[in-house]
Amino acid sequence: MKAIRTALFACLSITAISAAQAQSQPPLKLGAILDMSGLYADITGPGSEAAAKMAVEDFGGTVLGRKIEIVVADHLNKADLSANIARDMLDNQGVEAIIDVAASATALAAAEIAKARGKIIMFSGPGSIRLSNEACGPYTVHYVFDTFAQANTTGLAAVKQGLDSWFFLSADYAFGQDLERDTSNVIKASGGKVLGNVKHPINTSDFSSFLLQAQSSKAKVVGLANAGGDTINAIKQAAEFGIAKGGQKLSPLLAFISDIDSVGLDTAQGLILAEAFYWDLNDDTRAFSKRFMERTKRVPTSVQAGLYSETMHYLQAVKAAGTTDAAAVMKKMKETPINDFFAKNGRIREDGRMVHDMYLFEIKKPSESKGRWDNYKLLATVPGDQAFQPLSESRCPLVKK
Repeated sequence: MKAIRTALFACLSITAISAAQAQSQPPLKLGAILDMSGLYADITGPGSEAAAKMAVEDFGGTVLGRKIEIVVADHLNKADLSANIARDMLDNQGVEAIIDVAASATALAAAEIAKARGKIIMFSGPGSIRLSNEACGPYTVHYVFDTFAQANTTGLAAVKQGLDSWFFLSADYAFGQDLERDTSNVIKASGGKVLGNVKHPINTSDFSSFLLQAQSSKAKVVGLANAGGDTINAIKQAAEFGIAKGGQKLSPLLAFISDIDSVGLDTAQGLILAEAFYWDLNDDTRAFSKRFMERTKRVPTSVQAGLYSETMHYLQAVKAAGTTDAAAVMKKMKETPINDFFAKNGRIREDGRMVHDMYLFEIKKPSESKGRWDNYKLLATVPGDQAFQPLSESRCPLVKK
């Protein structure tokens, strides 16, 4: 009997020691660098924070005996601030990996910091294709969309419909420049023409002079190579200028469900756009979006849905690898297909591009909508290997040719 009591005491002691050791381990921190208050706040912002925390909760809250924490910072759309935040997170706050980094210039700045420290950084908010080309790294993942996929999905479809002359209104920073260039390349390769362009500062409130130039070009399509508040303002003011009534089509080359909600279907109806995700696409997207809406009172954007997916994929890789070592975790991430509500048979290539299907949508007429957020009609599903830049054209030095 004494031997049994001794054995039981020993087992209880081991359990207690193990629990104490688990509690004493530092948390696994993921750093989300977001636009919490600026023109991209509806696309990323508090919704992205909510999505990341949902992923942590659904995963179970711990991994390898460590509590998982999401650390959030607002980069205020300043590249130097984004770099400083990334540096502080990785050097001082014990962050193991960085997620989202909304906007391209801020993402490129944070990418350099993570690359220099050999840390994983995953992008759902930025679109610049440079992130998987010249700025690629061994631990960099570009998850949701990029300028090539947006251009390829939207521009090619438009030219096929006879909309073969374009004028661009582009945001004057990395993302806008890349989106205009990539769309121009698609248009020209498809037999179309680019009649001109004009660049505007980020966070522009008055588009009148730019829209006048677009009207005078007589281009069939006015392409908006911008995002967030800039896209919303440009669409609203284009309606006031009678762009559509004058026979020109307006094509937002990057727009989100939050943008269309802000603009309203009366103004946005008939627009054609590319997206990586839509909340009402199928049963899986609806199930996730219902839970997301219970928290945020809004449906998720593709960026927010992608952030959940990339966070979950990272945590599953950490568990499978049995370590947070960047090389071991990235190996697991790249060799494991992504199958969830966001992507089916998604995969991360050697250039860091996560390849998945893209979708072409048309904005519904008010009479076709059943209520708020019921905004999109699916026109086409574009397979990932057709939507994204082929590896044969990659400028990433990690790609073997």
